[in-house]
Amino acid sequence: MRNPDGVVYGRLPGFALSEDGRAQAADRALRLRRRPVSAVWSSPLQRALETAAPIAAEHRLQVRVHPGLTEWLLADAWEGLSWNELTTARPGELEAYLTAPGDLPFSAESLAQLALRVGGAVAELEQRCPVGEMVVVGHQDPSQAARLWLTGRPLTGLHDDKPGHGSIATLRPGDPWVEVSSWHTPPQDWPGGRGV
Repeated sequence: MRNPDGVVYGRLPGFALSEDGRAQAADRALRLRRRPVSAVWSSPLQRALETAAPIAAEHRLQVRVHPGLTEWLLADAWEGLSWNELTTARPGELEAYLTAPGDLPFSAESLAQLALRVGGAVAELEQRCPVGEMVVVGHQDPSQAARLWLTGRPLTGLHDDKPGHGSIATLRPGDPWVEVSSWHTPPQDWPGGRGV
């Protein structure tokens, strides 16, 4: 998905996939074509639903929505601003996010709460999927936080090896979960190379 104006979308409505984003979603559907997918879950946000749709269609499934997969509430205060405006409009916040994402007192949701929310949702959904595999379509930081939480890795690694938009990680349930494979696209290009 391209973001030509560098806007923080957060949970704002009305942000659909670009033409590039739709092509990327179609490509991911083809990459997952041979997987034994029995459920496709998505964040309720439009861009995630549009990403999930071709994957579900490839497997003749309906996209199912789970509100726990939505964007990090951190972005609520940043919504509508460009990444360039953020440093002036919300001084120090972007820098704190980049250097100490686990310590953001200005955020409506801590990184630990985010990891528990999204990771907990994924674990719950896995229990509802007794056969086959499930695909979960979410957002960059929430997905990364859940990935770390489920696999027992420290949340301080939020910005380490962070998947870009359209990346695919395969996790196997366990205690902790095991990351079986990952296929990453480069992180979206904005200051810091990361995105909320």
